[in-house]
Amino acid sequence: MLNIHNLSVSFGGTYLFEEVTFRMGAGDRVGLVGKNGAGKSTMLKILAGDFKPDSGQIATEKEVRIGFLRQDIDFEGGRTVLEEAYQAFKEIKLYETKIEEINHQLVTRTDYESEAYSELIQQLSDYQHQYEIHGGYNYVGDTEKILLGLGFKRDVFENQTETFSGGWRMRIELAKLLLQNNDILLLDEPTNHLDIESIIWLESFLRNYPGVVVIVSHDKMFLDNVTNRTIEISLGKAYDFNKPYSQYLELRHEIREKQLATQKNQAKKIEETEKLIEKFRAKASKASMAQSLIKKLDKVERIEVDEDDNSVMNISFPVSKVPGRVVIEAEHVTKAYGDKTILKDISLLVERGSKIAFVGQNGQGKSTFIKAIVNEFEYEGSIKLGHNVQVGYFAQNQAEYLDGEITLLQTMEDAATDTNRAKVRDMLGSFLFRGDDVEKKVKVLSGGERNRLALCKLLLQPINVLVMDEPTNHLDIKSKNVLKAALQKYEGTLLLVSHDRDFLQDMSNLVYEFKDQKIKEYLGDINYFLEQRNLENMREVEKKDTEKKEVTANNNSKTSYEDQKKNKSLQNRLSKIESQIQQLEKDIQNDDKELASNYDKHAENAAFFTAYNKKKQELDKLLEDWEIVQGEIDNL
Repeated sequence: MLNIHNLSVSFGGTYLFEEVTFRMGAGDRVGLVGKNGAGKSTMLKILAGDFKPDSGQIATEKEVRIGFLRQDIDFEGGRTVLEEAYQAFKEIKLYETKIEEINHQLVTRTDYESEAYSELIQQLSDYQHQYEIHGGYNYVGDTEKILLGLGFKRDVFENQTETFSGGWRMRIELAKLLLQNNDILLLDEPTNHLDIESIIWLESFLRNYPGVVVIVSHDKMFLDNVTNRTIEISLGKAYDFNKPYSQYLELRHEIREKQLATQKNQAKKIEETEKLIEKFRAKASKASMAQSLIKKLDKVERIEVDEDDNSVMNISFPVSKVPGRVVIEAEHVTKAYGDKTILKDISLLVERGSKIAFVGQNGQGKSTFIKAIVNEFEYEGSIKLGHNVQVGYFAQNQAEYLDGEITLLQTMEDAATDTNRAKVRDMLGSFLFRGDDVEKKVKVLSGGERNRLALCKLLLQPINVLVMDEPTNHLDIKSKNVLKAALQKYEGTLLLVSHDRDFLQDMSNLVYEFKDQKIKEYLGDINYFLEQRNLENMREVEKKDTEKKEVTANNNSKTSYEDQKKNKSLQNRLSKIESQIQQLEKDIQNDDKELASNYDKHAENAAFFTAYNKKKQELDKLLEDWEIVQGEIDNL
C-alpha cells in the first residue's frame, strides 16, 4: 500500500535521516518514535505529501486515501460541531444536495409526461443509488457514535466550533478523519488533548482499523495497546521491527548486546591475525603467508553496532524551604464562565508532601481549579496558601508563553535572578541545549524542545509546591521517563494533571476525579482509580438493567388480559400494513424505472398511468392507516 525507498532529508547540511527504506501494508499499525527533533513529524508530512524529501521515492497504490491529523488546525467559522464533523462526507453531502434539488423540481413541475421529467426521475434514482452505496443512510448515526466516543455530549452537538478550546477542536478534526474511511491514517500526537476515557476508546477503535495507521506518540501505554510495529528514527537511521514499543525496546537491546559480543569476538580475531601478519613479515620465507593474511583481513566485513542516542535531560526539583503542614486549603470554591458552572462548592485540603493526581474528562474543571490555586482569575469561595509556601506552576500551554523572537539563552537570562544567572548555561546544558543551541531562537524549536525549555525556566524560581498541568505534552518518551524519575524523587508537594496512564503510575498516592462540577477522592494510584471507575460503571449498567426489568415487570402486572389481546391484534394489523407498504413502494419504484427507460412505450397507455396513480393513492391510504394503528398501540 505504501512504499518508501532511500528517503533522505537534510537541514543546513545535516541529515535528519538518510536513505531510509520501509514498506507498509493493510493492518500495519506503526508507532513512529524517536527523540524530539529526530524527524518524526517531518516524516509524517512527507508521507502526507505536505513536504518533499531531498531524495528518495514514495509509491502508493492507485486511489489510496490518506488522512493526516496535524498539530495545527484551522476551522472555518460559523459551523456547529455536527456540521464540521459532516465535512468528512463531502461526496454524501453532494449527493444529498442533488437529491433535494431534484425532489424539489419533481414536486413543483407539472410536465409529468415530458422527456425532461423522465430524465429527472432517472437522475434521482442514480443519485439515490450512489447515496446508499456511500453510506448516506448511516453517516448521521456514525458521526454521533464517533463524537460520543471522543467525549462530546449530545447537548453540545449544535454549539459553534469557535466556542471550543484547541483540544476539543482537535477532537473534532480527529472525528472527521475517523469517519472518512481513509486507507492510511497519519496521527501526530493524537492523545495530547484527550482524557483517559477517550484515549481508551481511541485505542479500541484503532485496533480494529483495517487500513494502515502511522502514529507519532510519546504515550508508551497507548503505543503498546494499539501498535503492532515500531519504526524508530534515531541519529539519521530507521530501525524497524514488527513489535509494539516495549517489546521492540527489549528486542533492540538484545540485538545490540549480540552485536557488541560479536564485534568483540571479531576484534579479538582481527587482533590475532594482525599479530601473525607482523610476525610473518619479519621472515622472508613467510612473506607470502603475510600477504595472504592481509588480503583475507581486507575482505572481512567489520561488524557495526547500532548507534543509540542515550542523551537525556539531567533534571531535579530542589525544595526551596520547608512549608507548614497544610500547604493549600480550598473552601467552597465555585467558578462559572457566563451561564456555565465549571466548579461548584469545592473544598480540599492539601498537606505537605502529598502527591496528588487530578483526572477526569476535558472541560470538567481540572485546569480551572489549578488556575484558581495560582490566582489567575476571580472565583467564589477561598483558597489559602500555607506558611512559607512557594508555588511553581507549569501550565498546559506553558510553551506558548515563551517569546519566539528571542534566543534560548536570553529567555533564561531574562527570567533569572542575580543568584542563579551565572548558572543558566549549565542549566540549559542539562536540558540538552548545548553549544550553539543556546543561540537559537525559540520559534525554531519543536514542541517537545519548547516544553524542555519551559521546564528549565521553571527551575529558576524557588519552589516547594509543584503544580503541573499536562507537563508531558510533546515530550519524547526518554524525556518523560527522566521527568517522572525527578518528580518521584521530589520531596515537596505535587499536584499533577495528566492523561498519560504510564506517566501517572507510581506517581501519586491520592487521585481526585473532577466530574459534574464536583470532585471525588480515591485513596490510591491511577491503577486503583481506573479499577474503581470500571467497577462503578459496571454497577451503573447493572443498576439500569435491574430498573428496566422492574419497570417491565410492573407494567406487565398492570396490563389486563383484554389489553394484551387487543395489543397483539393491533401489532398483527400493523405488521400487515407495513408489508403492504413495502410491496407498494417496491412496485412504484419499478414503475418509475420503467417510465424512465421506456417512456414513449407507455405515453399513450392510459391503463398504465391509471394503475400507477392507483398504487400511489393506495400507498397514501396505507400510510394514514399505519399512523392510526401506531397511535392506538402507543395509547394502549
